[in-house]
Amino acid sequence: MKQAIRKLPIPNSKSYRMLNLIAPNFDPHWHFHQEYQLVVVMKGTGTRFIGDDISHFESGDMVLTGSNLPHVWRNDEEYFQNHGLETHCIVIYFSINFMGDGFLSKDEMATISELLLKANRGLEVNNETRDCIQQKMVTMLNQNGFDGVLSLLQILNTLSTSNELTYINKKGYLNTVSNSDSKRMSTIHSYILNNYKSDIRINDVANLANLSPTSFSRYFKAHTNKTFSDFVAELRISMACKLLHRNDFSILQIAHECGYKTLSNFNKKFKEITDSNPLKYRKKYQNID
Repeated sequence: MKQAIRKLPIPNSKSYRMLNLIAPNFDPHWHFHQEYQLVVVMKGTGTRFIGDDISHFESGDMVLTGSNLPHVWRNDEEYFQNHGLETHCIVIYFSINFMGDGFLSKDEMATISELLLKANRGLEVNNETRDCIQQKMVTMLNQNGFDGVLSLLQILNTLSTSNELTYINKKGYLNTVSNSDSKRMSTIHSYILNNYKSDIRINDVANLANLSPTSFSRYFKAHTNKTFSDFVAELRISMACKLLHRNDFSILQIAHECGYKTLSNFNKKFKEITDSNPLKYRKKYQNID
């Protein structure tokens, strides 16, 4: 089985780096990097973690992330089980000074400069803007030299003037991660994702992170802007929302599949996080009478 393809740095001789990634699964490791990243999912489903946000993703998902904003697109379990499934995404990496020092400070670049500032909270690209940018990115795969740089500027200009972008992280999101956190947080994320269906004891995760439970609680909240219990609950409900889009599981089955032993606890937490109940949510997204 091929391994997931992981990001490589931008060569010093290039203004940007573009990758057309086709693999059994996306890179499953929580990480961050100095470069800005524009990614569109062409094929694949799963859960994405960007800053303090947890959301389902599927084909068409397009996101612009700012410098050092932590993220991971984690595919659903079946993509790791050697079933012959395939994922596909197109990614553009570029730095803040990809056109040279001072370029973005020019008056003509004001809207693009503002866009990149907004990207520090993560931006989801929607509707017609998403479709337009996706087409440009596909075309850009076959471009080199000046044509590629021009296309990147056109993409950023389109994004900077669109009203179809939404923030991913809430106002006031504070990014406190450092290079030393990457491996530890990746280990924590992987453990939670692999065990959310069962009881997850904070003592076990703290031990994995080589911290006392009290120190781990402080550490986790400082780096995710959530308590450990809130993070696990949001992950479970995110998984439940995805399953509710299908109609082959009962709501009780979904509750158990997402780590809830009783339907009452599941309904309570679902209402708390989504301001709806599972049945209404399913009817809304599947048009069930």
